[in-house]
Amino acid sequence: MTPPALRPALDTLAAMSSDRQLVSSGSPFEARVGFSRAVRVGERIFVAGTAPIWPDGSVDGDAGVQARRCFEIIEQALTDAGSGLADIVRVRVYVVDAADFDAVALVHAELLGAIRPATTAVVAAALLDPRWKVEIEVEAVVPRTGRTSVRRRADSA
Repeated sequence: MTPPALRPALDTLAAMSSDRQLVSSGSPFEARVGFSRAVRVGERIFVAGTAPIWPDGSVDGDAGVQARRCFEIIEQALTDAGSGLADIVRVRVYVVDAADFDAVALVHAELLGAIRPATTAVVAAALLDPRWKVEIEVEAVVPRTGRTSVRRRADSA
């Protein structure tokens, strides 16, 4: 028997579960660790930290190539969730060497410069695999109207 105090929380979880879509990229880590590449709940999509791994397990040594690979995986996850890169509103970039951020930033600007999501870059002591120079996670919101607007402050350049 469920205690009355827990019923509202359980009702909320049940409602969320019915509107929850899990997206897999086929990574062997998903089942082992117990995570999804992305989760869509309503209009929001959360893409997990994405590493620059090729299907054969290899990793290119160039930070820019790694960033592009991360975004390829992210874009596929968004597509599978009914979205795309244009719906990204938040990006978190983790690099192990600040000197690599310029190469990552060029890829970010190429792919996301027109939509300008809120972006944070963090220099981490290490990532899970020492070959990884970058790991990227994003959040997206699928627009109700399909319109995106860019508003600038009068004093911004």
